[in-house]
Amino acid sequence: MKLYPISHGDFKLDGGAMFGVVPKSIWQRTNPADENNLIEMTTRSLLIEDGNRLTLIDTGMGNKQSEKFFSYYKPSKQNLFDQTLKKYGFHRDDITDVFMTHLHFDHCGGSIVRNNKNYYEPAFKNAKFWTNEKHWQWAIEPNGREKASFLPENIQPLLESGQLDFIDTPDIGRLSFPKELNFEVLFVDGHTEKQMLPVLNYKGHKIVYLADLLPTVGHIPLPYIMGYDTRPLLTLDERKEIFSQAADEKWLLFLEHDAAHELCTLKHSEKGVRLDKIYKFDEIFN
Repeated sequence: MKLYPISHGDFKLDGGAMFGVVPKSIWQRTNPADENNLIEMTTRSLLIEDGNRLTLIDTGMGNKQSEKFFSYYKPSKQNLFDQTLKKYGFHRDDITDVFMTHLHFDHCGGSIVRNNKNYYEPAFKNAKFWTNEKHWQWAIEPNGREKASFLPENIQPLLESGQLDFIDTPDIGRLSFPKELNFEVLFVDGHTEKQMLPVLNYKGHKIVYLADLLPTVGHIPLPYIMGYDTRPLLTLDERKEIFSQAADEKWLLFLEHDAAHELCTLKHSEKGVRLDKIYKFDEIFN
C-alpha cells in the first residue's frame, strides 16, 4: 500500500460559523480571519494505492457550480488535482474507487462534472462511488439546516450513473471493516448522519482521515465545534471518545480542511486533549 495527499485547492469559510459558540477573540489566535471574517480552508484528499485498486477519499468542491456560488467561498489554487495525480504517475481514469466521507458539497462536489454537452456525469468513469445507505437517505431528503450543503447535482447523477454503491453500517459500535475496501471505517453522527472516517494502518502508523470531525488544529479543544454540526452535543461526545483514544495510541490524524497542516498527533494535558505535534506528510512518509 502507498498513500498520497492530494490537493483540490483552497477556499474560505466564515470563522464564526466554523467555531460555533467560541468567541472570535479566542479562535482568531489559531485561525486568523480576513476583513470579511473569512478563514483559510483547503480541500485535501487521500489517495490509496493498494494492489490493483486506486481509492480516492473525498473529491473537494469541484468546478461546475456557478460564479455566484463560488463567490461565497473565494476559491484559490484550484484545478490542482489532475496535476498532482500526474506527478504521482496517475490519471483520473485509473481511479477504481471514490470513497465519500459524506455528501456535503465540499467533500463530494468533484465527484461529478459537466461534460461537453452540458450534462452531469461522474468525474471518474472507471470508479465505484461509495457512501452508506443511511447517509444517502439523509442527503436525498435533506433537513432544512443542511439543504444548502446537499446539492442535487452532486447526488442524483451518482445514482443515475450506476456507479454508486453502499457500505454497510455497523450494528454495534462505530467501526466497520467493509469487505470491498482494505481499511476500517469509523462512523460518527454529530456533524451529519453517518459520516465515515477511514482508518488505515500504514508503515507502522494508524492514520485516521478525520474529515469534519476535526476541520483544523484550531478545533482540537473539545467544545470548539462548528456551527454547521447538526447535533453538537453528540459531536462533543464523539470527539471526547475518539480524541482520547488518538492521544493514547498516538494516531496520525489526516486533516482534510486545514490549509497549513496535513497531519497532527494529540496528547493529554491538564486542560484536556491538546495538539501534540504537526507533520507534513512527506516528513514521515518520504
